[in-house]
Amino acid sequence: MKLHGLHIPAALRGFAAGAAQVFDITLRGDKVATIEPSAVQAPARGILLSALVEAHAHIDKNYTVQEVGAAQGNLFAAIERMDKHRAGWSAAALRQRMERALHEAWLSGTRALRTHIDWVQPEPPAALALFEALRDEWRGRIELQFVSLTPLDLFADLAAGARIAREVRRAAGVLGAFVYRNHGIAGKLGRLFDLAQQHGLGLDLHVDEGLDPDACGLRSIAELVHARHFRQGVVCGHCCSLALQDEAVADATLALCAQAGIHIVALPTTNLYLQGAWERTPVPRGITRIREAAARGLRASLATDNVQDAFYPYGSYDLLEIFGLGVQLAHLAPAIEWLDAITVSPAKALGLAWDGRLAPGCPADLVLLEASAEHELIGARGRRRSVIRAGQILEPTP
Repeated sequence: MKLHGLHIPAALRGFAAGAAQVFDITLRGDKVATIEPSAVQAPARGILLSALVEAHAHIDKNYTVQEVGAAQGNLFAAIERMDKHRAGWSAAALRQRMERALHEAWLSGTRALRTHIDWVQPEPPAALALFEALRDEWRGRIELQFVSLTPLDLFADLAAGARIAREVRRAAGVLGAFVYRNHGIAGKLGRLFDLAQQHGLGLDLHVDEGLDPDACGLRSIAELVHARHFRQGVVCGHCCSLALQDEAVADATLALCAQAGIHIVALPTTNLYLQGAWERTPVPRGITRIREAAARGLRASLATDNVQDAFYPYGSYDLLEIFGLGVQLAHLAPAIEWLDAITVSPAKALGLAWDGRLAPGCPADLVLLEASAEHELIGARGRRRSVIRAGQILEPTP
């Protein structure tokens, strides 16, 4: 297959492009064979990306908003509602929702997805066995990873924490926690790091998901990475409070994160919905300091988070829609220079074998956008795409 006259964003190039901006690409089998400057001197006909990578989702609780209701800006009300209803979920209903999410993500061009699974007791949740089955069934289409989403305070129970860590290790997962204004936060995080180091687990944490400028979870985590010489990988999602802190304080935290190699994931839809006033037009927004992080060398990811549940009652698994909202919310301009936020950056955060940079010999897992230039990226027409997997076109998607 040959693709002609396409722009490849600079952040996605794994080849020497020189001054060229428009390229012809040859696919051979399931690989990219060649990438060459376009033979025809003309504007780009489209934009070519590597297949998309979802760094933070919740496929165990999506599509439940009709059952549990929308929390309208109240994070802890959403948590309470999900806790109340989770016990009544059947395995069949869980599987149906999880499969629906994967089909949506697949058709939109996603090649890898990391989901957090609610894990609020020492015992493994019902969703874990279903996830493991789906991981096998979807192998070769979407690479699936999971994170145990556990209240940080539960790790104060040494036996419970050890049981969770052992099971996460057995199931080849990542250890996670919800971290926000916990009493004795340093000690509790220290216990979490102990478990991760003892069991050889990476960490992926919900951190400072609120608008309290005094929240110090992100800084505490960065300090622990340094103190422990932790090298197993740390991802921090949300980090909303960082945006409300004094610039000098926030910059010092980001400097520590850069030194620690922490990856930050911003979740525009859920945090716009939850972190803002509902009785008036909200002024503080729920987005973290994406541009300031980039200035420190931390290229954040943009991810979906919740879809049609109490935390966010709308949405889908189209990462290009998430990208468009993130661009507008955080003023990420030029937008085309931030497409690594849904491709290369999350691929690195998830430790994927392919970092998403396009080069001869890379997988022919691609997304071809109709957008031909920067200012068409956000509109519905520009988001139209052809999804190419293993060198074959799946189908155009709206």
